[in-house]
Amino acid sequence: MVAHVLRLRLALLVGAFRGDIVDVSRTVVQYLVVAGATAAGCWALLSLRDSPVEVALTVTVLAGSAATVGFALSPLIGAASDPLDPRRFAVVGPAPGPLAGALAMAGMISVPVIALAALAISTGVMWSSFGAPVATTVIGGALGVITCSLAARVCLAAASLFLKERQSRELTGLFLLLIIIVVVPAGVFLSSLEWEGIVPSQLSEAVQLLAITPLGAAWAYPGLIVVGNPASTTAILVALATIVVLVALWVLLVRRTLTTTERPLAVRERRGLGWFAVAPGTPGGAIAARSLLYWLNDQRYLMNLLVIPVAAAATTVPLLVAGVAPETVALVPVPFAALFLGWLVHNDVAYDSTAVWMHFASGVRGLADRVGRLVPVFLIGTPALAVAIPIAVSLHGRWSILPAMIGLCACLFLTGLGLSSIASAAAPYPVSRPGDSPFRQPARTGSTPFLSQGMVLLGVLLLSAPVFWWSWLAIEDPTSADRALWGGVGIGCGTLVFGVAIGAAVFERRSGRLMEFAEAT
Repeated sequence: MVAHVLRLRLALLVGAFRGDIVDVSRTVVQYLVVAGATAAGCWALLSLRDSPVEVALTVTVLAGSAATVGFALSPLIGAASDPLDPRRFAVVGPAPGPLAGALAMAGMISVPVIALAALAISTGVMWSSFGAPVATTVIGGALGVITCSLAARVCLAAASLFLKERQSRELTGLFLLLIIIVVVPAGVFLSSLEWEGIVPSQLSEAVQLLAITPLGAAWAYPGLIVVGNPASTTAILVALATIVVLVALWVLLVRRTLTTTERPLAVRERRGLGWFAVAPGTPGGAIAARSLLYWLNDQRYLMNLLVIPVAAAATTVPLLVAGVAPETVALVPVPFAALFLGWLVHNDVAYDSTAVWMHFASGVRGLADRVGRLVPVFLIGTPALAVAIPIAVSLHGRWSILPAMIGLCACLFLTGLGLSSIASAAAPYPVSRPGDSPFRQPARTGSTPFLSQGMVLLGVLLLSAPVFWWSWLAIEDPTSADRALWGGVGIGCGTLVFGVAIGAAVFERRSGRLMEFAEAT
């Protein structure tokens, strides 16, 4: 069976170069990109031979841990079907144990695993230059590659069992947003550290922790042997135990997939519904999905989003002309962007036009309407701020200001959302109709537009005033940064909760007036 499965796996790899010229060209380009990235990674690892051993250990453990996480998450992010799915072999009635072993071995023959093996060999050569025994480098590299391959197998099988009907490009986008929120700030922080041939204490502690976890134990083992760290024994035991656990999970999943039927086609039809297939099947989930479609396709929303970074960057010009220090000016655009991200939804009901009748006709509660409309702003604003805040702090040069920046931006963003939830239900004003140019604004009478816009902005600034003061003090006194962090998060969350609750009540009480407004405009 093993030989047969391996031949099938090789045939699949070769078959990628057959067929339509466009598909073959795409495959060749992908393989060339992987080969180039692998060559660059191997060169980078080999260049560590001239670095201090502590630096080499840090880079190896961090990169190996990231590779392990990547192999585990790729089945969830990529939403791709598994050519070695155990269900494909169920028709021949194989025993779960032998089939699990054959598929695990066949899983080692893939482009990502081959690339990882090349990187592991380069790592072994690098550690050999530091005096590590050959057996140690071989064991560490082999355990690392096997761990990553088994993690991918286990996650693929789990995804096929539990996430099949939920896999879509929208779900992939959510995972990518999560990665952006975590990876980009971490990358900016790491690049800001002053190495000077010595590993910073922050990274040293992280490496010591990762070295005894399933993520980095196998990759850390040769380096710990070189530096004579007694944690090498713990690392090798953790690496072996990880493989044992993954093997047990793989066998159990193979047995489960062989005895579980496919989900009915009626469930799979939901995959063509886009965001409606990803969102929960509740009124709030349906409104969130519809709002996401608007935000990602309606040019009126897109224009509002494009204006924010331009306006935020423009605030730096007068400050620089006035002679404010550049490192201080670098902190200004991000809170400005957070303020307007929260303010964007202050007239969201008006952008629905007559489509808002669906909410009233279906008896949607005000809470579901208010919460559903905030989802797109959260999905757009949170990763944007997560990336922008570390960049601004790195330009400022003092990372002690980071808690204050987080608290200030969270307060402005969340407070704006809370007050906007009230304003959009209490005082909507006419906007351009769906399909019209966003620059074509309708005639407006009365003071409602100015009151709605101005009151939300003024309310946000008043509620955030204490956080502004603490953040200003934090520039000179780092002890004020914690007050700005917790005060900003507390004020923002409290305003958001009360704003959504009040906005929900106003939406239900003014449903008739809102429908009249939609019909009249």
